[in-house]
Amino acid sequence: MNDRDSAPRRRPTTCATIAAMALLLFADLAPHEFVPLPETGRRVTQRRTVRLSDVTGTGRLRLDALARYLQDIAGDDVDDAGLGGAWVLRRVVLAFGTLPSFRDEVTLTTFCSGVGSRWAERRTTVHASGRVRVEAVALWVFVDPAGRPAPLEDWFLDLYGESAGDRRVSSRLHHRPPPADGVESRPWPLRVTDIDVLNHVNNAASWAAVEDELARRPANGTLTRAEIEYRAAVDLGDCVELHTVSSPARTACWLMYEGEVRTSALMTFA
Repeated sequence: MNDRDSAPRRRPTTCATIAAMALLLFADLAPHEFVPLPETGRRVTQRRTVRLSDVTGTGRLRLDALARYLQDIAGDDVDDAGLGGAWVLRRVVLAFGTLPSFRDEVTLTTFCSGVGSRWAERRTTVHASGRVRVEAVALWVFVDPAGRPAPLEDWFLDLYGESAGDRRVSSRLHHRPPPADGVESRPWPLRVTDIDVLNHVNNAASWAAVEDELARRPANGTLTRAEIEYRAAVDLGDCVELHTVSSPARTACWLMYEGEVRTSALMTFA
């Protein structure tokens, strides 16, 4: 077990406690998609406080800020493990209870929940004030210096194999392209602050488009699930368009460049 805590130690939250809280708040979670925290194997736990720059005007934790939290703990995990190489995020699925708010202290626990030949799945649970707030599952692809998918070998399984068990995962993406009719389109200007050290739009910054669509929706329904898929990089000079289709139960959006889908997102409401 590997804990990296940025706050004073508190009474530990056990695997059984986290699983019980998740069952209470997320009764409809599919166990094949959101696997529970295993009793053994590597996991990393971090704590952080929801800051002013992380929230909406109502004080709710924004999805792009949440994505940064998830990205940061994933990066800290592989850095702490001493892994070389780079990882490319392909897909994230989030299931929501009540999202944290301004000044909440949140605890994130992450572990490897499955592997493929060149990719791995990461599960993360976010809880605050004794309740599970978010369950997340992400698919990361391991790439070589040229950016090509590279095989995961024994060095990876030595670190993460115990938590992943025998579970194999697919790298397949699921979102469809936008329909031919009924789509609202508008420019989505990029900012220098969207770009990371790889000179592409950062994964977390793509969630800003999702937040913008949430703000444009009528104030009815509760967001219960959000997912995003990354098909190709978006560069600063790209003239990106945001295409959106909405219904009372769902909103789908696509970031497109020259007619090609670069990033897609789907939000579900109850």
